[in-house]
Amino acid sequence: MARILLIEDSPTDTAVLTSLLERNGHQVLAAVTAEAGIEVCRRERPDLVLMDVVLPGMNGFQATRALARDDATRAIPVLIVSTKGMETDRAWGLRQGAKDYIVKPPVESDMISRINAVLGT
Repeated sequence: MARILLIEDSPTDTAVLTSLLERNGHQVLAAVTAEAGIEVCRRERPDLVLMDVVLPGMNGFQATRALARDDATRAIPVLIVSTKGMETDRAWGLRQGAKDYIVKPPVESDMISRINAVLGT
């Protein structure tokens, strides 16, 4: 299916989300910081980025904005996956360029359907 870059600093969340994605046929790349994730995104050109918000250094909102403004990565959709569940967080994430905003912990069927919607599959 799709090559998905997971930008997530929690080893537990990385393991859970990787398992969920692989179980549904996706290939997963991972980065633990926003800065590393941006570099992986530029180099690997994944089909989709799943972005945490609370990250060391640059946060996920800043990284989403950087990817959306970069000619090399702007066509790669970003889905924010975060524990920050306030409507203002969701609105801000979408304003930064995210295509969708999912609150952790995600329901597997909902997350996969939203990924498929963004990917157009």
